[in-house]
Amino acid sequence: MSSRLNPYVMFDGNAQEAMEFYKGVFGGDLRLNTFGEYGAPEPAIADKVMHAQLETDRGFTLMASDPPPGIDRQPGNNISISLSGEDADELRGYWEKLSMGGTVTMPLEKQMWGDEFGQLVDKFGISWMVNIGQAQQS
Repeated sequence: MSSRLNPYVMFDGNAQEAMEFYKGVFGGDLRLNTFGEYGAPEPAIADKVMHAQLETDRGFTLMASDPPPGIDRQPGNNISISLSGEDADELRGYWEKLSMGGTVTMPLEKQMWGDEFGQLVDKFGISWMVNIGQAQQS
Protein backbone atom coordinates (compact mmCIF):
# COMPACT_ATOMS: atom_id res chain seq x y z
CA MET A 1 0.00 0.00 0.00
CA SER A 2 1.32 3.41 -0.90
CA SER A 3 1.12 6.19 1.65
CA ARG A 4 -2.11 8.13 1.88
CA LEU A 5 -3.40 11.28 3.53
CA ASN A 6 -6.98 11.51 4.79
CA PRO A 7 -9.16 13.14 7.47
CA TYR A 8 -9.60 11.42 10.84
CA VAL A 9 -12.61 12.63 12.82
CA MET A 10 -13.25 12.12 16.55
CA PHE A 11 -16.95 11.95 17.35
CA ASP A 12 -18.58 12.40 20.75
CA GLY A 13 -19.57 8.78 21.39
CA ASN A 14 -21.58 8.33 18.18
CA ALA A 15 -18.82 7.36 15.72
CA GLN A 16 -20.60 4.18 14.62
CA GLU A 17 -23.81 6.05 13.81
CA ALA A 18 -21.89 8.77 11.97
CA MET A 19 -19.78 6.35 9.94
CA GLU A 20 -22.84 4.30 8.97
CA PHE A 21 -24.42 7.56 7.80
CA TYR A 22 -21.34 8.41 5.69
CA LYS A 23 -21.36 4.89 4.24
CA GLY A 24 -24.96 5.56 3.17
CA VAL A 25 -23.84 8.80 1.54
CA PHE A 26 -20.65 7.60 -0.19
CA GLY A 27 -21.05 3.79 -0.32
CA GLY A 28 -18.03 1.58 0.12
CA ASP A 29 -16.65 -0.76 2.75
CA LEU A 30 -16.86 0.19 6.44
CA ARG A 31 -14.69 -1.53 9.05
CA LEU A 32 -15.23 -0.84 12.76
CA ASN A 33 -13.20 -1.91 15.79
CA THR A 34 -14.28 -1.22 19.36
CA PHE A 35 -12.17 -0.49 22.41
CA GLY A 36 -13.46 -3.77 23.87
CA GLU A 37 -12.03 -5.74 20.95
CA TYR A 38 -8.61 -4.47 21.99
CA GLY A 39 -9.07 -5.35 25.64
CA ALA A 40 -10.34 -2.09 27.18
CA PRO A 41 -11.69 -3.21 30.55
CA GLU A 42 -13.92 -0.17 31.15
CA PRO A 43 -17.54 -1.17 30.35
CA ALA A 44 -18.40 2.45 29.53
CA ILE A 45 -16.17 2.41 26.44
CA ALA A 46 -16.08 -1.29 25.47
CA ASP A 47 -18.68 -0.78 22.71
CA LYS A 48 -17.34 2.60 21.58
CA VAL A 49 -15.38 2.86 18.34
CA MET A 50 -11.59 2.78 18.72
CA HIS A 51 -11.11 2.93 14.93
CA ALA A 52 -13.42 3.05 11.93
CA GLN A 53 -12.39 3.24 8.29
CA LEU A 54 -14.63 3.83 5.30
CA GLU A 55 -13.09 3.08 1.88
CA THR A 56 -15.18 4.02 -1.15
CA ASP A 57 -15.09 2.87 -4.76
CA ARG A 58 -14.24 6.48 -5.71
CA GLY A 59 -11.02 6.35 -3.68
CA PHE A 60 -12.27 8.33 -0.69
CA THR A 61 -11.06 7.31 2.77
CA LEU A 62 -12.59 8.59 5.99
CA MET A 63 -11.39 7.44 9.41
CA ALA A 64 -13.01 8.06 12.78
CA SER A 65 -13.18 7.13 16.45
CA ASP A 66 -14.88 7.94 19.70
CA PRO A 67 -12.65 9.69 22.26
CA PRO A 68 -10.47 7.31 24.27
CA PRO A 69 -10.41 7.63 28.06
CA GLY A 70 -8.69 10.81 29.20
CA ILE A 71 -9.22 12.72 25.94
CA ASP A 72 -11.47 15.76 26.09
CA ARG A 73 -13.14 16.18 22.70
CA GLN A 74 -13.76 19.82 21.83
CA PRO A 75 -14.74 21.45 18.54
CA GLY A 76 -11.44 22.22 16.87
CA ASN A 77 -9.53 19.27 18.30
CA ASN A 78 -11.88 16.63 16.93
CA ILE A 79 -10.28 16.30 13.50
CA SER A 80 -6.77 15.25 12.55
CA ILE A 81 -4.97 14.45 9.34
CA SER A 82 -3.87 10.85 9.07
CA LEU A 83 -0.81 9.65 7.17
CA SER A 84 -0.66 5.89 6.77
CA GLY A 85 0.99 3.20 4.71
CA GLU A 86 3.76 0.63 4.82
CA ASP A 87 6.73 2.69 3.57
CA ALA A 88 8.37 3.13 6.97
CA ASP A 89 11.23 5.34 5.74
CA GLU A 90 8.90 7.71 3.90
CA LEU A 91 6.44 7.97 6.80
CA ARG A 92 9.19 8.43 9.42
CA GLY A 93 10.57 11.23 7.23
CA TYR A 94 7.20 12.97 7.22
CA TRP A 95 6.98 12.44 11.02
CA GLU A 96 10.37 14.08 11.60
CA LYS A 97 9.56 17.09 9.42
CA LEU A 98 6.06 17.59 10.82
CA SER A 99 7.30 17.38 14.42
CA MET A 100 9.94 20.11 13.94
CA GLY A 101 8.71 23.06 16.01
CA GLY A 102 5.60 21.12 17.02
CA THR A 103 4.57 18.97 19.98
CA VAL A 104 4.61 15.18 19.99
CA THR A 105 1.52 14.04 21.90
CA MET A 106 2.13 10.30 21.43
CA PRO A 107 5.57 9.05 20.36
CA LEU A 108 5.84 7.09 17.11
CA GLU A 109 6.21 3.56 18.47
CA LYS A 110 4.84 0.01 18.24
CA GLN A 111 1.20 -0.27 19.35
CA MET A 112 -1.04 -3.10 20.56
CA TRP A 113 -2.49 -3.60 17.06
CA GLY A 114 1.00 -4.29 15.68
CA ASP A 115 1.71 -1.09 13.74
CA GLU A 116 3.91 1.86 14.64
CA PHE A 117 1.72 4.86 15.47
CA GLY A 118 2.20 8.36 16.79
CA GLN A 119 0.41 11.68 17.11
CA LEU A 120 1.66 15.24 17.04
CA VAL A 121 0.52 18.82 16.69
CA ASP A 122 2.59 20.72 14.16
CA LYS A 123 3.89 24.26 14.65
CA PHE A 124 0.71 25.63 13.05
CA GLY A 125 -1.61 23.81 15.50
CA ILE A 126 -2.66 21.05 13.08
CA SER A 127 -3.07 17.55 14.58
CA TRP A 128 -1.42 14.67 12.71
CA MET A 129 -1.56 10.88 13.12
CA VAL A 130 1.08 8.67 11.50
CA ASN A 131 0.54 4.91 11.20
CA ILE A 132 3.20 2.65 9.72
CA GLY A 133 1.54 -0.65 8.83
CA GLN A 134 3.47 -3.84 9.17
CA ALA A 135 3.83 -5.74 5.90
CA GLN A 136 1.72 -8.89 5.94
CA GLN A 137 3.70 -12.09 6.27
CA SER A 138 2.68 -14.91 3.94
